[in-house]
Amino acid sequence: MTIHNAHFWFKSSLGQYLIEHEHRYFDQVVVNIFGYNAVQIGLPQFNFLRLNRMPLHFSVGFDNQASLLATPDFLPIQTNSMDLVILPHVLEFNANPHQILREVHRILIPEGHIIISGFNPFSLWGSCHYLKSMRREFPWNGNFIALSRLKDWLKLLNFEMAGGRLNCYTPPLQQEKWRQRFHFMEAAGDRWWPISGGVYFLHAIKHMHGMRIIKPGWKNCFDPKEKMAPATQKFNNVSSDKQSSDHLN
Repeated sequence: MTIHNAHFWFKSSLGQYLIEHEHRYFDQVVVNIFGYNAVQIGLPQFNFLRLNRMPLHFSVGFDNQASLLATPDFLPIQTNSMDLVILPHVLEFNANPHQILREVHRILIPEGHIIISGFNPFSLWGSCHYLKSMRREFPWNGNFIALSRLKDWLKLLNFEMAGGRLNCYTPPLQQEKWRQRFHFMEAAGDRWWPISGGVYFLHAIKHMHGMRIIKPGWKNCFDPKEKMAPATQKFNNVSSDKQSSDHLN
């Protein structure tokens, strides 16, 4: 994504509406995830980890607001070191979202958490991506990923779904007064059209297949004829031989 265009859009009325809903979801979920290290990849100007209680928080991004300047598909972070990774609108604006998920899987500890937010292509928001007059503008120029496809990608990496939801059911109108006229859609969205939210959130946990210990076959290592006699038997044999020798003498 173009950083300048993204910053400009997030300062707009519609961008602020989106960020308000994103903060609401992340605040609710990250507060109950515990550990030591948490990282936010993307949108470093918004602190979506603000209510998380882990000792170390930092952000990864492309601009000076990020704690660590790096690309999300090649992270300079130690393997198995993160307890929580959040990806706010990163996958749909990167050419290789599979590689990003592989990197997240690498840096997460077993039972570590990943939380993703993305634009839903099957919604009023997603339809703007197909309008010729808007497809070159942020955020409609992104490659929106279907929620079902994202779940399949995560399952291939042994992530287990732990939660999520859809949000932002009102049409993506720039003027707040027009959005207010459709506010009833926000309240009824989860009940009447739950798959049509403009934005989805997905929470998953990294699982590792359990290792099976293979025990050596000690029983077959020794031939029965070559087994060592018990110490008591040896002692008795030595004693009896000595007594016989003394008797002969």
